[in-house]
Amino acid sequence: MSRRFLVFIVGLIGLALILSACKPGPTPTPEEFVFGVILVGPYNDHGWSEAHYSAAEYVTEKLPNTRFVYLDKLNPADRPETTLEQVVDDMVSQGAKIIFTTSDDFMEDTDRAAEKYPDVYFVHISGDHVLTGQAPPNVSNYMGRMEYGKMIAGCAAALATDTGTIGYVGPLINYETRRLASSAYLGARYCYEHFRGKNPDDLRFIVTWIGFWFNIPGVTLDPTEVSNDLINEGADVLMSGIDTTEALVVAGQRAAQGERIFAVPYDYEEACNEAPDVCLGVPYFNWGPGYLQQVKAAMDGTWKQEWIWAGPDWNDINNRDTSAIGFKKGPGLTDEWSAQLDQFIAGLADGSIDLFVGPLNYQDGTPFLAAGEKATDEQIWYMEQLLEGMEGPSE
Repeated sequence: MSRRFLVFIVGLIGLALILSACKPGPTPTPEEFVFGVILVGPYNDHGWSEAHYSAAEYVTEKLPNTRFVYLDKLNPADRPETTLEQVVDDMVSQGAKIIFTTSDDFMEDTDRAAEKYPDVYFVHISGDHVLTGQAPPNVSNYMGRMEYGKMIAGCAAALATDTGTIGYVGPLINYETRRLASSAYLGARYCYEHFRGKNPDDLRFIVTWIGFWFNIPGVTLDPTEVSNDLINEGADVLMSGIDTTEALVVAGQRAAQGERIFAVPYDYEEACNEAPDVCLGVPYFNWGPGYLQQVKAAMDGTWKQEWIWAGPDWNDINNRDTSAIGFKKGPGLTDEWSAQLDQFIAGLADGSIDLFVGPLNYQDGTPFLAAGEKATDEQIWYMEQLLEGMEGPSE
């Protein structure tokens, strides 16, 4: 072997060793991002809490390497000894960087937990402490403009009623529940007049509050009994404002006995499945896009405190990726009612139908909006009473 060839071979070996030494090693696995979700009811309640649980699943579908931890049934009946602060302690210990607290009842406790953990972000659903300036800097508020969904639901109820009486099963009484029930009433009045050709003043809209977001035996009114009572009082359409589906279930039971009864559940896109034949449709929250926005911002360091009241995507209110509020039509709608409902939704979308315009009075006759006055967001958010013409207490 010649010396020149030997030098060439040695050079090749050396080059191979250098290249081998420079070869990149395995790509490090990015750190898993953990977020927390605290639910007031069961994660599978076919209502409010399940809609939030589904949103958390949506985030993990859209964002690789994310994981959520959750605790459900944080309420005085199911977990009387557990505080929100204890739940937050546990979630932070598991690595949660942002936590969603999903009940109006969690407002004060969310602020206290946020003060304890200033490096963790919190998103309180349905609250207003950012708006009022009371929230710590690491708390945001997020809510969907369900007022539109309730208007659509009220319209569907008005299209279906033969007795001219709509029953509304409400939770507890506060600003949120008053404005949502009132929105349903405004939608019902409009469609009763413009599509049914009837006098809206003849429409009865009866609200019965059970006392909480869902049934707590011995504490609240039983929503099953309330639903039956409303039907016995003449309601042939039941609307639900609570987290669970008793109104729809009762409507299905009464219809099975030969009565003409319909229902409009609430909160969760698939709620009609409990009694599809009597379901006119469901106004539902699509929390996924909002959750995704907040988690992304927390991950990339752009999170900032906000008060967000997110509306429908009027191009497609049922777009899973863009619309915070949707309405899924139910099998109980006739083709005629469905077409009329489409007209109503189109009017809301283009602004030709604006129901929060005066003259409107509160239930006791005091003015809410003067003639021609358009309500501001704050006027709608802070509704002090039900509207004139509605039956049921405002306090």
